[in-house]
Amino acid sequence: MTGSEIPPSFRLAYVPGVTPTKWVRIWNERLPEIPLTLVAVTAAEASDVLRGGGADAGFVRLPIDRTDLSAIPLYTETTVVVIPKDHIAAAVDEVSAEDLADEIVLHPLDDTLDWERPPGRPANERPATTAAAVELVAAGVGLLVVPQSLARLHHRKDLTYRPVTGAPESRVALSWPEDATTDMVEDFIGIVRGRTVNSSRGRTATPPQPKQRKRPDAGDARRKPAAGKSGGKSPRGGSGGPKGGKRGKPRGRS
Repeated sequence: MTGSEIPPSFRLAYVPGVTPTKWVRIWNERLPEIPLTLVAVTAAEASDVLRGGGADAGFVRLPIDRTDLSAIPLYTETTVVVIPKDHIAAAVDEVSAEDLADEIVLHPLDDTLDWERPPGRPANERPATTAAAVELVAAGVGLLVVPQSLARLHHRKDLTYRPVTGAPESRVALSWPEDATTDMVEDFIGIVRGRTVNSSRGRTATPPQPKQRKRPDAGDARRKPAAGKSGGKSPRGGSGGPKGGKRGKPRGRS
C-alpha cells in the first residue's frame, strides 16, 4: 500500500480533566468514514506531541508557546481546593487564597495553575503528580489547589472540594500546528465552535441554490383587463353600453 492509499484518520490529543466525548460523537456522526483516535497526554507534554506530529490537534491548557502553534481558547475552569470531608473548610461555600495561609498546600510537579506564589505553607517535598498529591490529601498531609475538572477526575469518597477565590484559573484551548491546518483540522474546529453541518465555512456545506424566477400565471393575464378597457358591465348601463346613458320616456297611446 502506497502513501497515497493510506486511509485518512484524525488524531486528537487531550490533557487530564478534559472530556472530549461530545465532540468525538459529533465527529463520528458527520465524518463516519474518517476514524478519530484519542491520544491521552500530560499537560506538560501536549505541545511537544503536537509539534512532533503525534496528534493532528489537541485540547491543551494555556499558556503554551504559540510560536508555531495555533490555539483557540474554549473555556476557563473554576479553581478549587481539595480537602478531607471533615476539614473545617467543608462547612463553607468557598474559601480565599488567604484562608489557606496556615495550611500545608501541596504543589505537584505537574501543577497546571500559573502561580506567582502558591498559597499556604509548602510541604517538605513536591509530589510528582496530581494523583499522588490527592493521595496525600486523603492521608492528612496537606491540601491541594487544582482546576475543578482535576478534582472530579481524582474524586474520592473521603474527600471533597470548595471553590477558591483569588487564585489563578486554568484555561483550556484547542491547539494544532500552525503549518498543518488541514481540512480535517478545519472540520474539527467547526465542530468545537458549534457550526452546523450546512455552515458556510464547513467543507461539507451545501452550496447555495440559485433562485428561480416565478413565471406569471397565464390565467392571471387572461383575468386582468387590458389598459383602458372595462373588465365588466357598467354599473348603470347594459353590457357594453355607454356609461351614464339616459333612459327614454315611454310614448303615450293615441
